[in-house]
Amino acid sequence: MSKSSQHFIVEPLAGRLRGTVRVPGDKSISHRAVIFGALADGTVRVDGLGSGADNKGTARALAALGVGMQERDGVLEIHGVGLRGLTAPASVLDVGNSGTSIRLLAGLLAAQPFASELTGDSSLRGRPMRRVTDPLGSMGARIAGASGSRPGELYPPLAISPAEGLAGIEYDLPVASAQVKSALLLAALYADGPTRLREPGPSRDHTERMLRYLGCPVWANGPLTTFDPAQWDEQLTARPISVPGDPSSAAFLVAAALVAPSDRVAVEDVCINSTRTGFLDVLESMGAKVAMDADPDAGSEPVSELVVEGATELTNAEVTGDLTVRSIDEVPILAVVAARAEGTTWFRDAAELRVKETDRIATTAAMLRAFGVEVEERPDALGVHGNGGRPLRAARVDAAGDHRIAMAAAVAGLVADGPTRIDDTANVGTSFPTFVASMGALGASIRVEDPAASPG
Repeated sequence: MSKSSQHFIVEPLAGRLRGTVRVPGDKSISHRAVIFGALADGTVRVDGLGSGADNKGTARALAALGVGMQERDGVLEIHGVGLRGLTAPASVLDVGNSGTSIRLLAGLLAAQPFASELTGDSSLRGRPMRRVTDPLGSMGARIAGASGSRPGELYPPLAISPAEGLAGIEYDLPVASAQVKSALLLAALYADGPTRLREPGPSRDHTERMLRYLGCPVWANGPLTTFDPAQWDEQLTARPISVPGDPSSAAFLVAAALVAPSDRVAVEDVCINSTRTGFLDVLESMGAKVAMDADPDAGSEPVSELVVEGATELTNAEVTGDLTVRSIDEVPILAVVAARAEGTTWFRDAAELRVKETDRIATTAAMLRAFGVEVEERPDALGVHGNGGRPLRAARVDAAGDHRIAMAAAVAGLVADGPTRIDDTANVGTSFPTFVASMGALGASIRVEDPAASPG
């Protein structure tokens, strides 16, 4: 993967963090809002859509499939074409760095009567796809891919042949995965016969919530998700969608308020869907106090303000099983919190981290070691030996193009004993393009430098 020249310079916090901020619209919900808005019968107005590069990749792909969109006063108007109204793209669909885009769109495109091809940047082309292409193949999809680092694995670009009819399936997911589940549900909308999906643990349920909100009878009963097309008229109702703030982005601001000197820090309108708030449960188990005030009328997703009233003395935690699944994206920033706590915190059952934008067990460990933190790595686990709140060592960190590593390192840099440089940070824009501005609004000093963008 080529490296960007952009880097962050983080100064140790001189005062105290304080203030109220908003984070971009939830990335996961935004992907689904664009996809299901495109399949609706009529115009869908989406408010609060995430502005990161990943969400833009999904929107760009749907536009190439014949879906009209206009943004007006911060609201995206999507002119839905109905379930059968997508058209063949004129070229390859490039979704950049977005694993969610390529996996969900693979499920949608597997059911279409035209050929298509999905690709992405060098990082995405190194991410395994059999976890989604194999069960789609069981439904009748015809998807070819490239070989790569793992023998027998399948990688992008994904060439998808025209569908000759899909069948519903009963499928036990080997690992709880909202991306795989959502791809299969998208294909199931076009399939003959019911689809029943069983997961070994909980995963994000944004797809199921949004489908029900738009009038599609997808139901969940514990680990089982079911959809029977015989009970549906193949119409998604054109209803307005409000996208709440991204909890994965809010986690960095909450963590900063917990590990650095702070007064009152509030993050407004954050999604608190229970499948997304594992990081809050981890923080609570470490002794952190994060107040919530849920809005019962927020639509298909629960929403709350998150408030931290000053830094807290933190203790170690054991993060395993379902809790790991519900906090998987937040492990890098939770590891920074653990570095400031008393005792050793373990993140177990975390093999999924090995196949993210980077091998996040390895890159999180390398990031913490740069700050002088003692870390243990195992194939599916990460142990962080906390220093009890003492300053970290000023560091130079290679973010390896991973937005979550870059942002976690920036939070750690606030409590270092000197300036910290974080290299290869351009991909922060994929999920949290306003990260530096939001941290600045709270009182942090993070400078963005990009020599390649300088004139002359």
